[in-house]
Amino acid sequence: MQTLTLNNGVQMPALGLGVFQTPPAETRAAVAAALDAGYRHVDTAAAYGNEREVGQAIHDSGVPRDELFIETKVWITDYGYDETLHAFDKSAGKLGVDHLDLLILHQALPSDFGKTLDAYRALETLLADGKVRAIGVSNFMVDHLRALLDAATVVPAVNQLEIHPYFQQREVQAFDSEHGILNQAWSPIGGITFYRDSGHTNALEDSVIGEIARAHGKSPAQVMLRWGLQQGRSVIPKSTKPERIAENLDVFDFELSVDELAAIDALDTGKRGGPEPESMTLAKFGTPIPEA
Repeated sequence: MQTLTLNNGVQMPALGLGVFQTPPAETRAAVAAALDAGYRHVDTAAAYGNEREVGQAIHDSGVPRDELFIETKVWITDYGYDETLHAFDKSAGKLGVDHLDLLILHQALPSDFGKTLDAYRALETLLADGKVRAIGVSNFMVDHLRALLDAATVVPAVNQLEIHPYFQQREVQAFDSEHGILNQAWSPIGGITFYRDSGHTNALEDSVIGEIARAHGKSPAQVMLRWGLQQGRSVIPKSTKPERIAENLDVFDFELSVDELAAIDALDTGKRGGPEPESMTLAKFGTPIPEA
């Protein structure tokens, strides 16, 4: 497994299992399959509703805690200094751990950025207290990052973004890289359905990616993951099928050429599949996070 060094020196496995939209009833088996296949990085979130099942699978696996990288996210309803400190307690309790390897803010909250800053200040406290090894953000755009960096004492280690061949967010990626923030891709194989003028409905069906995949004897998903890894990103693919979970990990034995990387770069459509970050409000997205 390739590792990446975060801006505070922490080592993170470059590829992890994501459990977004994985029902709790399926999460335990998916995480167990991933750990059995060799994954050591799992990404979840309070808002996913499956932290407890992730924790159960980790406990049952017998993999030593110090070999694992556990990442989760605080949802916007738990923003605010005291609220975010408590959000850590809720997540750690559900996961069954006493510390987290990476804790990030799930979204910026542009409608109340003061709460966002208070939440990040709580992450800084958790980091100083040794309860988390690294802190970061998710879905933060350049303006959000500038405002955060003006107030923060700790530069985020990670910005988790929607990044795949059809939506590459190059301006945000460049800003992150300039400031020592690692780009981490959610939906790195375009798992949400995207549309292009070519008529393809998702990147797995793209002819350019398919041709590259055939040349390497790999799947389109493996090519997209390799593209992200070779460009220095962390990638978080999601699957509940053991064979796909294992396949997604099998991406460290081949390399894409400069021309192949450029061909995939050229597929960018600029069309976002996830929620528009500026639309994030408590009124629209403020789902309460249960205590247990």
